[in-house]
Amino acid sequence: MRIIVISDTHRNYYALEKIVEKHMRADMFIHLGDGRYETDTLLMKYPELESRFFYVRGNCDIGCSDSDVFTTWTEEGHKIFAVHGYKQCVGYSLETLKQTAMLNNSDIILYGHTHERYMNYENGIYIMNPGSASSPRDGKRPSYGIIDITKSGILMNIANV
Repeated sequence: MRIIVISDTHRNYYALEKIVEKHMRADMFIHLGDGRYETDTLLMKYPELESRFFYVRGNCDIGCSDSDVFTTWTEEGHKIFAVHGYKQCVGYSLETLKQTAMLNNSDIILYGHTHERYMNYENGIYIMNPGSASSPRDGKRPSYGIIDITKSGILMNIANV
């Protein structure tokens, strides 16, 4: 199973479309917030993606009715916990995020909000912030995440847009 993780596109439709077109065959797309406008535009252009595209509301998604938390089980038995991250104060610490994910029996945590890439594995939990697909704050290029889940394990990568 291949999952493409995108965050913080902030009305940059071109960046979102470029990522999606490159990975059109992915099993799942998860947008971690602050990009509802361009996500809606993308799904109008590619309605066949609707069943594979999931969205978490970010702090800049004013008036958006999507949930601010997304959880799902994968076919391989892993549970994904995805949030934008502002309610978990990820700009200061990941402890609240990790505790909440553990309470939800999740072993994959995805978050955005900080516009900074982050990837780690600790205590049996995979953690990823794919950075921002349009406006990074870590001095690196715009980015997104790729997660491959197989029976053999999980492989996470962060790629440049």
